[in-house]
Amino acid sequence: MPPIVSHIDVACPPAEVFGYATDPSRFAEWQDDVVGVRVQGGRPLGVGSRFTTTRRVARVEFSYTQEITALDPPRSWAARGVDGPLRPSASITVEPFEEGSCSRVTFTLEFQGKGIGRLVPDVVRQLASKGAPKSYQRLKERLERGEWRAAGPTGAMPPANGRAV
Repeated sequence: MPPIVSHIDVACPPAEVFGYATDPSRFAEWQDDVVGVRVQGGRPLGVGSRFTTTRRVARVEFSYTQEITALDPPRSWAARGVDGPLRPSASITVEPFEEGSCSRVTFTLEFQGKGIGRLVPDVVRQLASKGAPKSYQRLKERLERGEWRAAGPTGAMPPANGRAV
């Protein structure tokens, strides 16, 4: 099954976009279905760091752990699911344009089913295809308005969707 690939252009430098978009503790601020994220271990995060994301889909909450598999700031980041019946893999690539004042962001999502999870990747893929572009638009808006800066590096300010991180 081919990955889901999306692109957005953001009127912010790559370092700002990368820092915000790849920080798991900030995911609930721009991904509507994220209820919370728990980062395992300390900071700074690097290849091999793990985080557990809890998402709500159709009133059902589920959690899964991902491991960061690639980290090349401010250019690329990737994580893959390491547990559960449905294991998402995500990557983010940030490319500068307009002499570095803007960023083109490419998001790639893939889903691998294990055990009973082999029955649901198509459904999850359809939901992600519809929901992900809304999240990417929210990311773009928050970055361009500078809202994420007010929260500081730890996400202390309540996210735009009203849920605590």
